[in-house]
Amino acid sequence: MIHWASYAFVRLTLALVAGILTFLYFGEVLPDLRWPLAGLVILFFAVQAAVRRSPNPASADDAGLIAVLAVYMTGAALTQQATESRDAAHLYRFGSRIEYYRAVVDDYTVVRPATYATTVRVSAVRVGGEWRPAVGGIRISIPRDSGVVAPQYGDVWLVRGTPAPSKAPLNPGEFDYRRYLEYHQVYHQQFIHPDQYQTVATEPPSYLKAAAMRAARVLDGVFRQYVQAKREYALASALVLGIKDDIDQQTKQAYANTGTTHIMAVSGLQVGLLFGAVTWLLGLLPGRRGPLFRFVTAALGLAVIWSYAFLTGLSASVLRAAVMFTFIIVARATQRQTNMFNTLAVAAFCLLCYDPYLLCDVGFQLSFLAVISIVYLQPRIVAWFDVKDYFLQKQRPWQTKAVQKFWKWSGKFLDGVWQATALSLAAQVATFPLGLFYFHQFPLSFLFSNLVAVPISSGAVYVGLGLLVLKGFVALVGLASASVAQVLDILPQLVARVFEWMIWLFNEYIFWIGRAMPGALISGIHVTAPQAWLICGVILALLTFFRLKNLAWLGLACALLGVFAGSRVWAAHKLAPDERLVIYSIPRRSVVGFWQGAAAHIVSADSLPLNETERTYRIVPGIIQRDARRVAYYAGWRGGPVPATADTAARTNLVLAVWRGVRVAFVAGRLTGARKAVPVDVVVLRRNARVWPEDLDATFGKAPAIVFDSSCKSWYVASMQEKLQQAGWQTHDVTLQGAFVRPIQPLGK
Repeated sequence: MIHWASYAFVRLTLALVAGILTFLYFGEVLPDLRWPLAGLVILFFAVQAAVRRSPNPASADDAGLIAVLAVYMTGAALTQQATESRDAAHLYRFGSRIEYYRAVVDDYTVVRPATYATTVRVSAVRVGGEWRPAVGGIRISIPRDSGVVAPQYGDVWLVRGTPAPSKAPLNPGEFDYRRYLEYHQVYHQQFIHPDQYQTVATEPPSYLKAAAMRAARVLDGVFRQYVQAKREYALASALVLGIKDDIDQQTKQAYANTGTTHIMAVSGLQVGLLFGAVTWLLGLLPGRRGPLFRFVTAALGLAVIWSYAFLTGLSASVLRAAVMFTFIIVARATQRQTNMFNTLAVAAFCLLCYDPYLLCDVGFQLSFLAVISIVYLQPRIVAWFDVKDYFLQKQRPWQTKAVQKFWKWSGKFLDGVWQATALSLAAQVATFPLGLFYFHQFPLSFLFSNLVAVPISSGAVYVGLGLLVLKGFVALVGLASASVAQVLDILPQLVARVFEWMIWLFNEYIFWIGRAMPGALISGIHVTAPQAWLICGVILALLTFFRLKNLAWLGLACALLGVFAGSRVWAAHKLAPDERLVIYSIPRRSVVGFWQGAAAHIVSADSLPLNETERTYRIVPGIIQRDARRVAYYAGWRGGPVPATADTAARTNLVLAVWRGVRVAFVAGRLTGARKAVPVDVVVLRRNARVWPEDLDATFGKAPAIVFDSSCKSWYVASMQEKLQQAGWQTHDVTLQGAFVRPIQPLGK
């Protein structure tokens, strides 16, 4: 039984979260929620006034229930008001009539191999020669050509052209980038050429954030100067400052495969290390008792973590961690921390009131779940085995002092290892369902990776911060005497060598773990949102069972586990007879998939093998979604199991493929020779095939669907589509409409 008196804000935060979720799932059909909220607030104060006049336990309970309902309605109303697309001046309202727009760069710039990507916020649009106020975010990309400067936060642009609504996922199972952008109030995308925009002013939306971002780049320059190895520099900047522009894909994948990606993200780990260092240093001072010491410690702790948040560019992850630790510090200083869960609930409540869409942020979810799980589970896991007591019992009076010290220090060291093990296990318990849902994998090597990499990287954070402090000191000395500063510069150089060595060490360890335990990564796991909730329910029921020792909770856990297993079996049963043809949307490629249950043959019709990026982001998500186990890739038709015939005599550049009774024609050039009718179900036009509607009609008739694959240019598709639709064909452009999926009726039915 939960005694809510000690968890007042936990109850309110759960109500707020429920309100936010209600709007996320049913927001389109909800009316304006401000009036119902106002009515609940008035009703609450009326009931409270009645309770004060004549105290009554039943009335007090009614007031509490109304308060929870009001908070629930607040969550839904705040989310409704935070949704920019509801604004009457939103970009959606202007459609394709926008000629120009004025916008300000409002985000960090992501450096990609061929482009810069960032987000701009629109303030005005020109429609029909008239400027009008407007709101909305646009995710823009510009080419990294020579002479093109990377966008800077606060740059005000005048842009020619119309932004397009964000695209839905183009291939089965692909990451829904459109929904991700919508959660950040960005509903449009645009690729902008250098001659389409002009920087007309510099007006940062937040001068504080602009200064913070400049400070982060200055500190990044220190690492670039002193850390010589490129890979170590990239990790140093990510570890201390959260700047990950220069980390290569191989390194990112190695950390993901070993469950240590959090090391590269500046968040609660770094903020916690800083607060721990401040607390430890202040603990060395004499007279560390009384309220004055508590408030001094709190003030210094807050100053340090918020200074660090500023110097790292005020990124979202650091701000989230800083807010969380702020509430913890204030609660300790005021001695109002009844329990950590209530303190965390207050932090989450305030963050969600500021931005309800933070609830959809994966980092927010993982951070709070991990901390809650650590607070609850780590002490209980540690209690399984008293390491210190075990080694204390090994000491005997007749042993030499050296032996006794050996047992003593062994106990302390192994107790620290056990504490770290318990922490890592506790964090994984709560984040396990989300890891499966979002990342479709679970690294069994997470324990071995974190036990070594986290302590070394934690030490590296301290050393890296020490390097920055030393460099700042040398820079100050240089203002007075350049020659003295040149001599003192040897100090940051020495610290940088240690820093670089530590980063090299834990990075090599991560790669070694990946090589030593190649089968430790369980990948390709697909769980739906309801299944993830079921896993959470199983975990909660088991934890309650271990706490209360009530078999009813174990029965509930088993029942939920049975429902989960049943849902998996039902999904596999539904998938077994499912057969389909898929023409994929992969830029400049011609790729077709022949699916039969959990097996697939992926054929590159252009005879070029798919690269790792194309497989990972375009094909693999669909494989995971279908829980496929037998997938084969083929570069061209030769050697594949799909019967395909190239007609080079009468119709050059024509390939006829047959799969489970469905006939598909791939046309890459002219249809020449005898015009004998060829019965097909789908015609795929490739590489701007030089055909006319009458050619297609004479060869295939008007029955088949016409599909333009990704190797066709946009101008070609626009020209041909209009002609074909006027002549009576059904067409599909995979570049704009996404992959073409044709279900196949099983043979014999």
